[in-house]
Amino acid sequence: MNIIKTSIEGPLILEPRIFRDDRGYFFESFSQRTFNEEVREIHFVQDNESKSSYGVVRGLHFQKPPFTQSKLVRVIQGAVLDVAVDIRRGSPTFGQYVKVELTGENHRQFFVPRGFAHGFSVLTDEVVFQYKCDNFYAPQSEGAIAWDDPDLGIDWQIPADKVILSEKDKHHPRLKDAEWLFDWNENLY
Repeated sequence: MNIIKTSIEGPLILEPRIFRDDRGYFFESFSQRTFNEEVREIHFVQDNESKSSYGVVRGLHFQKPPFTQSKLVRVIQGAVLDVAVDIRRGSPTFGQYVKVELTGENHRQFFVPRGFAHGFSVLTDEVVFQYKCDNFYAPQSEGAIAWDDPDLGIDWQIPADKVILSEKDKHHPRLKDAEWLFDWNENLY
């Protein structure tokens, strides 16, 4: 597995070694041992899968303590633009983001550590998206910031009139107005 550092410390892109032949392909999509050695020691406890259509934007979501989550995300079918925003007050990269295109063809995965808000936009007719979480979902611990916060300036690669949002995602605060964010000096693990 090739581990690619991003412009912000923490989020990482993981590229598997793919073995192709005339039958198709094979790759190891996850190894706890390799992940612990190459990325960080984490115990994933929940796998999720979603299916979405073109124009859907989900995010920017996070969970507050004690249910803070890291995520390891990937696309099985289709393509997304995946985004992680640093929401750790005091961090030298606070308010900056990393984005990566994940597709069913490139088999890349994106590690989103605790302290980051996460979201994605669907770039193809349909997408099947999977993610591992290192903490259980807890609705009482949900947090989010606006996907279209002008201070972040994220280009989701979807025309504004084609964006499809959940009712919840239409009403999140801008980063500067968020009532709760992480503290960069706090150990989130």
